[in-house]
Amino acid sequence: MVNPIIDTKRLTKVLMDGGSSLNIMYAEMLDAMGIDRSCIRSTGAPFYGIIPRKQAMTLRQIDLPITFGNLTNYRMETLTFEVVRFHGTYHAILGRPCYMKFMAVPNYAYLELKMLGSCRVITIDTSFQHAYEC
Repeated sequence: MVNPIIDTKRLTKVLMDGGSSLNIMYAEMLDAMGIDRSCIRSTGAPFYGIIPRKQAMTLRQIDLPITFGNLTNYRMETLTFEVVRFHGTYHAILGRPCYMKFMAVPNYAYLELKMLGSCRVITIDTSFQHAYEC
């Protein structure tokens, strides 16, 4: 669980999933963030593994800036998100494309994520309690 800034909003329930090959944003979250749907481009490829034994169709794709860190040491990149219509527990799911773009290294034992920042290494951590609550 991480708390990045996506577009201009800090999201508090974002899952970093190293096993996923997609970055997923839920359509209801885009609406809550106030992002205009005209920025979304169409796609037609289904994907599998999100809903057990069913294919899921993406609504579309959108490119959004995502920022990790703080005012003195941060890293910002633009990621492509698959926008889906079904409801999820998290605000967004960041998969392997995010890990690759940020060159992030996870430490699952300590619930930490490390990546290069503008000045030094950024360490993003969470707690077992936060993960349990989400």
